[in-house]
Amino acid sequence: MLLGELFIECIKDDYLASIEITGISADSRQVLPGYVFVALKGNQRDGREYVNDAIKRGARVIITDNNFVFENLSIPVIHVSEVRHRLAIAAARFYNSQPEIMVAVTGTSGKTSVVSFIRQIWEYVGFCAASIGTVGVVSPKRHDIGFLTTPDPVMLQRLLYEIANDEGVTHAAFEASSHGIDQCRIDGVHLAAAAFTNLGRDHMDYHGCIEDYFHAKMRLFNTILPQDAPALIFADDVYSQKVIDIVRQAHRKVLTIGRTGKFITLNRVEHQRLKQRVECRMGNNIYTFDLPFSGDFQVANALMAAGLAIATNAPPDMVFRSLEKLQGPPGRLELVGKTKDGAPVYVDYAHKPEALEQVLLSVRPFTQGRLILVFGCGGDRDRGKRALMGKIAENKADVVIVTDDNPRTEAPEKIRKDILQVVPEAIEIADRGKAIDYAVRLLKAGDTLIVAGKGHENGQIIGRETYPFSDRLKVIAALKERDK
Repeated sequence: MLLGELFIECIKDDYLASIEITGISADSRQVLPGYVFVALKGNQRDGREYVNDAIKRGARVIITDNNFVFENLSIPVIHVSEVRHRLAIAAARFYNSQPEIMVAVTGTSGKTSVVSFIRQIWEYVGFCAASIGTVGVVSPKRHDIGFLTTPDPVMLQRLLYEIANDEGVTHAAFEASSHGIDQCRIDGVHLAAAAFTNLGRDHMDYHGCIEDYFHAKMRLFNTILPQDAPALIFADDVYSQKVIDIVRQAHRKVLTIGRTGKFITLNRVEHQRLKQRVECRMGNNIYTFDLPFSGDFQVANALMAAGLAIATNAPPDMVFRSLEKLQGPPGRLELVGKTKDGAPVYVDYAHKPEALEQVLLSVRPFTQGRLILVFGCGGDRDRGKRALMGKIAENKADVVIVTDDNPRTEAPEKIRKDILQVVPEAIEIADRGKAIDYAVRLLKAGDTLIVAGKGHENGQIIGRETYPFSDRLKVIAALKERDK
């Protein structure tokens, strides 16, 4: 492909436009002979420092922003505005193939469940479908673990090309994180619809304040989403009306879902321990189904997925029938096991205040005894949420065990102290494995144990190293040891 075809808006020089390009990358380690290397300034590393490495590996052209000058390079350097946006568009042009129907889901919580659910709904209806997000890529021929929530634009476009061309995927859903939206990673995706689940405190280490975080997410609707594509909005969140106003001002079609929703209205929920009887209305039709999960938040997630499926032309009758067949994504209020006397142990990814509260509220009605919680907070991340999560734990759980959860380069004892200052009655056990062992031994008939924070993750980040660790596997081992 010619360089001028990738960056048609930026390159007017005939010689530069005629340069043959064999690939594109913003990671010098991935550069091969004939590549264009896009040098980006990041939060932790500056890609422009790796230009010489890219040249050594065979880069033919450097693309960077207008504010940086290189001297004495042996290959052309092209300066462009909005370099991240240009990279995303160029990657889409280079790979030039995506599933016909693409939907993006953003929000603080629920993204992983919604994209997993809509993939399952599409499959039930008969479409060839895939989901992309925090727990990996699930498609007809793969189940890849360990992705970023929203991959970088080159990786994302290569993935979309592969699943569309090699696997025949026609429908794909992906999580759109605030980082991914803000950094233009998804600007080259041709969206058929987008969804907003909710907004709470998250990524304050990146955005600085919740308003900046909110407006980063709104870029999905007022900039990336085509004007002829609908925006599906969960209607019952405190930010819902603000989102609706912004989407309407951007001249996008609004479809609301929830108790106050107009597209799909939630009429009634009958809660049971392992399922919920749900009644909702769409137009003149009433739909009743058994959702095989606990928690109001999973009702919301399932209805959001149903709405996205219907908005992308799936038959409503089949969509609502499919909700009874849904399977939860790993690490989302996942029932890992029970003690011999029936006390359940759940693992959940909740690492934000609102998510932790939702999980605890979900299991409380079915806990006759004590609600026991094991959790911690990540290092090198938003410090302000530690006290908030500690207070939620104190108010919503009966026994709180504070432990380590990806301390990274921070002192783990400092992180635990930040939590313990608002929940002084909590038990402090630094080693996460020992904390889980202790909590499992505490269980009596009627109790419930929640191990929160890591969910599907298979590693504990200490310093700059990741060590193998799984809450799920540790719970299984602890239950086996307890009941042998």
